[in-house]
Amino acid sequence: MSTSIKPDKLRIVHYPDPVLRRVCTTVERFDDSLRQVLERMFTLMRTGKGVGLAAPQVGLDLRLFVCNHTGEPGDNLACINPEILDLDGAVEMEEGCLSLPNVSVAVRRGQKARIRAYDIEGRQFEREATDLLARIWQHESDHLDGRLILDYMSEASRIANRRAIKQLEDDYAASSKKRLRV
Repeated sequence: MSTSIKPDKLRIVHYPDPVLRRVCTTVERFDDSLRQVLERMFTLMRTGKGVGLAAPQVGLDLRLFVCNHTGEPGDNLACINPEILDLDGAVEMEEGCLSLPNVSVAVRRGQKARIRAYDIEGRQFEREATDLLARIWQHESDHLDGRLILDYMSEASRIANRRAIKQLEDDYAASSKKRLRV
């Protein structure tokens, strides 16, 4: 983990920022800097009223995400270098994404999942989940491989979300121009 990362400067990145399409790199250092990044990510997730947040969504190409499917502090879970081991069943549900505000896509995902990951101390763990938590793990793992809910869109969904996606693209282009002028 780079010591040049300033956790308090992390913000949620919106589509079409290229960091959202990168395949993330493995986390190798489990240190205080990583702990601060994870704490900031939990804060951003809660503030955005989300249930999960992956590192690329805050501009970092690291294989980690945070999640909390209940909103209870005791259910905070950080998954570092996660691997989805098994998926079972299939359920289609509408999903949103903090990096794609106002976009909603029906996504078919496994109803049950088993994950292997590391905690902040560098200890490996395995867990199983069903329904919402299993879906969160799959959604956030997609981010670590550069996949977005846009990749699951049907033609009807593409049409329904066209305006919101165009607005995100226009906002990104405008903010890119501002950064170039500074």
